[in-house]
Amino acid sequence: MEFIPLFFISLTIHEFAHAYAAFKKGDPTAKAHGRMTLNPLKHIDLVGSLLMPFISYFTGSMFIGWAKPTPVNRQNFMNPRKDDIIVSAAGPLSNLLLALICAFIMQGIVRIFPQSESILKLLWLCITFNVFLFLFNLLPIPPLDGSHIIRNLFPNSIFARIAISPLFGTIILFMFIFSPLWKYFIALIEVILKLFALIIV
Repeated sequence: MEFIPLFFISLTIHEFAHAYAAFKKGDPTAKAHGRMTLNPLKHIDLVGSLLMPFISYFTGSMFIGWAKPTPVNRQNFMNPRKDDIIVSAAGPLSNLLLALICAFIMQGIVRIFPQSESILKLLWLCITFNVFLFLFNLLPIPPLDGSHIIRNLFPNSIFARIAISPLFGTIILFMFIFSPLWKYFIALIEVILKLFALIIV
C-alpha cells in the first residue's frame, strides 16, 4: 500500500514539471486550468489514476496508471518546436531528478541510520518507480513524451504523421509492452538502478 502515495507524488511532480516549463516558455494554458500545482487532486484522471491502478493492484496484474495530461498550447511558444521539446522533456527529467534526490537521501540514511530498513525500502521503491517513469515516458510512442520530442526533431518524417494519432500509438505501445522487446527495456532499467546503487553505497 505504500506504493500508492509514491504513485501520486511521482505523477504529480511529472505533470507539474510540464506545466511549469510551458508557463516559463510563454504558455499559460496549464496554469489557467489550475494544473501548475503540486496538489495531486488537480492531476488525477478518473480512469488512469484511480480505476486502472485499483484493478491492477487487486488483480495482481502488471501495474497500469497515468495522470490527467497537462494541457499545452504550443501556439503560445516563441519557438514552437524547441520549446515543445523542452516542455515534453521536463516531465521525465523531473522523475529522474526525484530519483536522484531519493538516492542522496538514502546515502545519508545508510551512513547515519543503517537500521532504518522500512524507510530505505520506501526510498528505493520511489527510485525504481521514477527511473521507470523517466525511461518509459521517453519512449518515442504516442502519446508518451518521447513521441513529442521525436516529432519536433523530425517534423517531416513519416513518424511525425503517425504520432498525430494517439489511438494508433496506444496500440503500438501495448504491442511493445507484450513483445520480447519489453525485457530489453526492463534490462535497461536494471542497469540504471545499478548506477543508482553505486551512488547510495
